[in-house]
Amino acid sequence: MGFTQQVSLLTNISEKQVQSTLKLYSEGATIPFISRYRKEATGNLDEVAISNIIDAAKLVEELEKRKEAVIKSIEEQGKLTPELKKSIVEAATITEVEDIYLPYKARRKTRATKPRNLGLSRWQKLLWAKKT
Repeated sequence: MGFTQQVSLLTNISEKQVQSTLKLYSEGATIPFISRYRKEATGNLDEVAISNIIDAAKLVEELEKRKEAVIKSIEEQGKLTPELKKSIVEAATITEVEDIYLPYKARRKTRATKPRNLGLSRWQKLLWAKKT
């Protein structure tokens, strides 16, 4: 699904209106200017509708960026499967993306993480066993 289609679905405004509004906004036009002086281009959208389109566009853009970051992160771990990638791409909200990503998320780094990664946890267990 394309960018304008997603924004159109979120706002219940036609794709043509969404596309022309986003084009005007990306060219630097303000919301009041678009609603007052470019009514013919936007199909008589008011300031609230234009604002909703812009907010939805930002939301969709943020979602797409997060999907890309999650896919890249899982791919770097070598755990990305075609099914997993498909489920991330098909996710409709950031919450869904985060829920899918949760099992693959890197754990917090603590002061004890570095020695554990070096294999020193075995020695730590021996020391604790001798103390008791």
